[in-house]
Amino acid sequence: MSDRRHESYGRPDGARPGSRLPEAQAGRPGPQRPFGGPMGGPGRGRRMLMPGEKPKDFRGTLKRLIKYLWPRRWQLATVFFFAALSTVFSILSPKVMGKATTKLLEGVMMKMAGVPGASIDFEYIRNVLLTLVALYALSTLFNYIQHFVMAGVAQSTVYQMRKDVMAKLSRLPLKYFDSRTHGEILSRVVNDVDMVSSTLPQSLTQLITASVTLVGTAVMMLSISPLLTLITVVTLPLSVLVTMGVAKRSQGYFMGQARTLGELNGHVEEMYTGHKLVKAFGRESQSIQAFKEINERLYENGWRAQFMASIMFPLMGFVNNLGYVIVSVAGGLLVMRQAIAIGDIQAFINYSRQFTQPISQTANIANIIQSTVASAERVFEVLDEAEEAPDKEDAPVLQDVKGLVEFKDVRFRYKEDVPLIENLSITAKPGQTIAIVGPTGAGKTTLVNLLMRFYEVNDGVIALDGYNITELRRGDLRTKFGMVLQDTWLFNGTIRDNIAYGRPGATMEEIVAAAKTARADHFIRTLPEGYETVLNEEASNISQGQMQLLTIARAVLADPAILILDEATSSVDTRTELLVQEAMQELMKGRTSFVIAHRLSTVRNADLILVMDNGTIVEQGKHHELLAKGGFYAELYNSQFYGREREKRAG
Repeated sequence: MSDRRHESYGRPDGARPGSRLPEAQAGRPGPQRPFGGPMGGPGRGRRMLMPGEKPKDFRGTLKRLIKYLWPRRWQLATVFFFAALSTVFSILSPKVMGKATTKLLEGVMMKMAGVPGASIDFEYIRNVLLTLVALYALSTLFNYIQHFVMAGVAQSTVYQMRKDVMAKLSRLPLKYFDSRTHGEILSRVVNDVDMVSSTLPQSLTQLITASVTLVGTAVMMLSISPLLTLITVVTLPLSVLVTMGVAKRSQGYFMGQARTLGELNGHVEEMYTGHKLVKAFGRESQSIQAFKEINERLYENGWRAQFMASIMFPLMGFVNNLGYVIVSVAGGLLVMRQAIAIGDIQAFINYSRQFTQPISQTANIANIIQSTVASAERVFEVLDEAEEAPDKEDAPVLQDVKGLVEFKDVRFRYKEDVPLIENLSITAKPGQTIAIVGPTGAGKTTLVNLLMRFYEVNDGVIALDGYNITELRRGDLRTKFGMVLQDTWLFNGTIRDNIAYGRPGATMEEIVAAAKTARADHFIRTLPEGYETVLNEEASNISQGQMQLLTIARAVLADPAILILDEATSSVDTRTELLVQEAMQELMKGRTSFVIAHRLSTVRNADLILVMDNGTIVEQGKHHELLAKGGFYAELYNSQFYGREREKRAG
């Protein structure tokens, strides 16, 4: 066990970093599950942006998004220009096609009427068709250009957004990450940026095309027949009512489907990651029952959502066909009166189809724009987070660090109304080994966080070699420390690269020497690829103890001035622990070392033992001195010793 009180204090709800917020606090009702999963929560599935999700500040977010687009305004102008041209040429095509139809019908009618020398003017029709081909070709070309340029605009915009987000994350304090779930941060950095990337070009191009199409077709329809245009417009309210009615009904089902799908993903992820525990406690039937219940709800919501979505087009087709029938009848009467050409009727019907398309797409375009702005808003919320105070430009650079560490009247609280460390004063002399012990939640790891400036003190001073650490650059300060934590962190890469992470540019000989010091060389060479063995994302292809040895080797290679060991040997067996302790003792010679431990037998040789409880040092001294006092330390030590003796007798 290790002290993790700082993690709970960093969260407004008292949850651990990386844990999931309770459903009620997340703003949505939580599922009533028959039992809690082994991982404790609904899981961190991929965030799905629900249809119709609205931003909190649409106008403000849109302005900020436009600022990202502003450096690419000339490319956007090019997109608008070619989109308009593409749409205009597409709009002109039915009118031109109508001329060919009219000329063909005139020739046929004249021949049927027995007009001498009557014939079909195929040359005229050919020229019209060639013009039509040219119009369609130009429309396609301009459409290709506008999509090509728009793709570049969207990707370059999102590229800059990703750069800004990643730069921002590097400047955010640790408390930001402690107060949010990993899934929430990843969702904003990856999913929301991807949503902007995918919907931004779609929303802009559809908006441009729909606007030009609506205006262009209206002009062309009026130029053909104001009467038929009026008939078409009269049928639009019915089309709008049908669209709004179906969209309103289907939106609720789609939102329910998205929520339930996220819940199902969370349950599957939870059961998969905790598969062994589910098996061990015989909870397979409850897990299957929970899956069935969620899956049943997903089926109902999905079925209704898909049905409502599929019924939209038949209903729209029915309404539009009513309009076509009325236009056809009215147009036929006008043709019989020779008030309009037959080709114009054909063109008008095509225009009426194009005219209703943008209107029926309005709801979809609005949803896309809302989704784009809502995702951008979540990204901007990250960019608006309070950053760490910037380092001073004239900050001193420490060269030969002796290792004198002083805490002077330090006061710190994770939450303003919850005291943790009050008026703490300690001094670690160069080369000393300082052990910090105490019960869980005493504030041991908090001292390390303050020393590394992961958190800033509320009051008081922490000094390194006489320099207030707040006067130093964080990066320079942290290079003076080497850390080995209970929670091991290894990345997807070779064992050699993971050890070399402690000192970039290290030679293979230095890496091997560090591994030998950490007693890791033997097990590494037993692996099929040795130092070139690739660890997977969770490093699950080696044991927990072996992971710990690699992190120790990494710290050895870094050769820091000050060592911080937070339960560094908690995951290794007793024999390996003794070997590692020997190596660490050798490594700690001449270095100031802070050792956080629960197993008090590992700190008996420390130069100074600090006993903490509720953020306060209640005792300090050497091992034998503290035992002789018969105080809090002695009580802790004897309880552990008695527990081990009882286990031995039971064994």
